[in-house]
Amino acid sequence: MIYTSIISTPLGAMTASAEGDALTGLWFIGQKYYPSETGAWVNEPNHTVFEILRTWLANYFSGSGCTPLPALEPKGTSFQKAVWEILLKIPCGRVTTYGEIAKKLAASRGLSSMSAQAVGGAVGHNPVSILIPCHRVVGADGSLTGYAGGLDKKKALLQLEQADMQNNHLKFKNIRMTR
Repeated sequence: MIYTSIISTPLGAMTASAEGDALTGLWFIGQKYYPSETGAWVNEPNHTVFEILRTWLANYFSGSGCTPLPALEPKGTSFQKAVWEILLKIPCGRVTTYGEIAKKLAASRGLSSMSAQAVGGAVGHNPVSILIPCHRVVGADGSLTGYAGGLDKKKALLQLEQADMQNNHLKFKNIRMTR
């Protein structure tokens, strides 16, 4: 059974989904790739997973930092899941590029190269916004590109994380918005 709940955040309402004891989705309402088939979903706002999620989001948006994640079970292909695992390793307040992720994934699979565009497709279809931090991925030149929830939300999330820290190889203050 798929349980759902509407979660309020400072960036707008989100729909969360869970199966068993794991979060399977978190989307800004109306975002690109928002689930279209929700008929079998059961509204269960008090489900334990959603209580844990609300606490995590409250800590995150209050600036308390990135705390340990609730259990995650996003649905996707093995390639998408491999990309999402790499996303989970991007530290809070840091950014990386699609190309860097492609290099890491290629190396882990013993390949000489991998398409940054293919990685971009997997990043874009991430079903667990914010927690699987696809907002921390930027273009090769540092530009803010592609975010299913909207570039305004991506920019806000990076600002919240103070992504212009000295240790970033890309500094947020140099990132420009693209359409």
